[in-house]
Amino acid sequence: MQDDDSLPLSWRQRPRPIGQEMVYRLHDGELEVDSGRKSYRIRLAAIERVRFFYAPSNVTSNAFRTQLTLADRRTVTFGNLSWRSMTDVERDDARYHAFVSGLSAAIVRANPQVRFVAGRNRVFWLALAIAGVAAMLMLTWFSVSAFRQGATAAGWLGIAFAALSAWQVIPMVRLNRPRELAPGTVPPDLVPGG
Repeated sequence: MQDDDSLPLSWRQRPRPIGQEMVYRLHDGELEVDSGRKSYRIRLAAIERVRFFYAPSNVTSNAFRTQLTLADRRTVTFGNLSWRSMTDVERDDARYHAFVSGLSAAIVRANPQVRFVAGRNRVFWLALAIAGVAAMLMLTWFSVSAFRQGATAAGWLGIAFAALSAWQVIPMVRLNRPRELAPGTVPPDLVPGG
């Protein structure tokens, strides 16, 4: 957060390794979204839903996002990671949390009927959970079969893949469990830095 209280609360992010930096500024009753090429404002009263979710990327497993859904179904999504180069990602969880908390409070003031939700939608989450369990069962079956046939290297390889899958899938299923939140609630498990 800025030291000068006269400046608007803001968040800067470069969401992709190649592309423009995005700047999100909270003004009185509006959120300004500035990509450098174009800038537009969203009335906070037009935001119908705020969703928080876990979205790991290729480089890091500590990626979280906030998605705003407007009355016309357009969405604005931003996250806690900012790319500096093709391989370097910057995290500033404390500022991200401060911005999301301030934005959430301002949205509730502008639209007390706004819905706050955590995780992915039920269909996506259920598909992810089923695919994760199926992958774990297949890898376990593969490993057991390999050990029975004397192919210990293949069996250990299956166990390694199962462990890697569990490391990726378990947090995605656990953190993205769909749930309703009280308006203005910023979940600490999905908005780090608080």
